Amino acid sequence: MKSIMIIYHSQEAGNTKKLAELVLEGINRVGKFQVKIVNTNEGRVDMEEVAAAHGVALGSPDYFTYVAGGLKQFFDDAVIASRAGKRVTGKPYVGFVTHGGGGGAINSLEKLAKSLNYNPVAKPVVCKKAPAGDAVEEGIALGAALARAVEKV
Repeated sequence: MKSIMIIYHSQEAGNTKKLAELVLEGINRVGKFQVKIVNTNEGRVDMEEVAAAHGVALGSPDYFTYVAGGLKQFFDDAVIASRAGKRVTGKPYVGFVTHGGGGGAINSLEKLAKSLNYNPVAKPVVCKKAPAGDAVEEGIALGAALARAVEKV
């Protein structure tokens, strides 16, 4: 069974968590996948699990036009893991950011993902506050796009 990781940073029941749940819904609509969800606010990401994943979804709130520290730690750990020979790079991915009035963190997220040779499979979702209206469908579509890309891996 193909596996997907949803790696995001969110405070308890925050907006980014809600968007991550919509991405999961989109994945589940496409088919059966083993999905591991990790909130970097609760701990570091296991690089062995990343190496085993066929695709990743990455999300963060916008903190002063940059990703949250927990998600940045994921990228740092992934670079170290890659240098140690773990297969954590070159995966299909999607990105999402929530914000209260900025949204510029998506640029940081995309640059960090590019540093790991992650291949974007859909336009990222940038959502102001809690997902509502079009953002709900965009989050679901983001997950579905990732799932379809992983099916081809």
